[in-house]
Amino acid sequence: MNDSSRKLRAVFLGTPEFALPSLLAVHGETELLAVVTQPDRPRGRGRQVAPPPVAQKARQLGLRILQPARLKDADVIQTLRELQPDIIVTVAYGRIIPSELLALPPLGCINAHPSLLPQYRGASPIQAAIAAGERETGVTIMYQTDELDAGDIILQRRVPIAPDDTAVTLEHKLAKVGAEALVEALRLIAAGDAARSPQDGARASYVKKLTKEHGRIDWARPADELERLIRAMNPWPSAFTSHHGKLLKIWNARTTSDHGAPGVIHDMRRGEGFVVGTGSGSLIVLEVQPEGGRRMTADEYVRGYRLEIGDQLGEEGGRGS
Repeated sequence: MNDSSRKLRAVFLGTPEFALPSLLAVHGETELLAVVTQPDRPRGRGRQVAPPPVAQKARQLGLRILQPARLKDADVIQTLRELQPDIIVTVAYGRIIPSELLALPPLGCINAHPSLLPQYRGASPIQAAIAAGERETGVTIMYQTDELDAGDIILQRRVPIAPDDTAVTLEHKLAKVGAEALVEALRLIAAGDAARSPQDGARASYVKKLTKEHGRIDWARPADELERLIRAMNPWPSAFTSHHGKLLKIWNARTTSDHGAPGVIHDMRRGEGFVVGTGSGSLIVLEVQPEGGRRMTADEYVRGYRLEIGDQLGEEGGRGS
C-alpha cells in the first residue's frame, strides 16, 4: 500500500469468544468495513437461538454484520467485493474460506492460528498441545491459502503452557497474544515489510475437530496422560467415565505413584477425593459432575453417591474384582 497514512480497509471473519480480542484489535487498527460471522444458532442449556459472541460484540461496536449460511454464495462474495477491502482477517471463523474470497483483497487474507505452525494444523490445536504434554505453544499469523493452515508465516509468538492450564485458561492467554500479534502483522503489511516464510510441510501435524468421544477416559492409559486429557477437554467436551452405569464427568485430578487396577477405586483421601488406578500410577480425582447434577468436589460425591473402594469406573456393573 503506497499511502502509509491511510488505515487499511479490512473485513473481519470470526465466530467464538476466542476471536473477541482480535476483533477489538482489528477494529482499533484498521477501517473495519464489516464483520462476517456464523448464523445465530441454539446455544446453552435452554437451546435458545442466540448470536455468536463475535456478532454480539460487533453489534455493540456499531459495525456492519454479515451472517451468511455459505461464504461461497455468489451474493456474499459480491457484497464483500463491493466493500473493496485491502485485507481480510480471519480468527476462528469455523468454516473453510473459499478461493474466491481468498483472491479478493489486494493485500491478501491473513489468519491467527493458535499453534506454532506447522505443528497442530486444524481445528483443535489448543487441546492437542495440552494433551500431548507440550511445554509451550503459541500463535502464528499467516497468509491464508486453499490448503488448511499451510500459508506463509508472517510472525509467531510463543506462549508457555502452565502445569495447571486447561483448554479454557490457555485459550484466554492465546487470544490475548493473538490480538497483539495481529496488530503487529497489520502494521508490517501496511508498511510493506511483512515477512513470507514458507512452512515446512514435512514437519506438519494435523488435529481434527473435537467430538464428545474424545473426552472418554481409557483407564488403561497412564495417569499422566489422563491428567492432561482432563485439562485438555475442559470445558468441552469434558473428560468422562461412568459409575454405576451413569455418566460421570471428571473436571480436575492429579497424579500419584500409587498402584491399582485400571479404573478401580482403591483409596479414599478425606478432604480431597478418591484414588483410581490407571495403566501406570493412579489419579486422585478432585472434582466431578454426576449425570444430571452439578459440578462438585470429589469429596462431596463420595458422601452423596454411594462410591466405595472396589468400585469400577468406566464399565457397566459398578464393582471391580
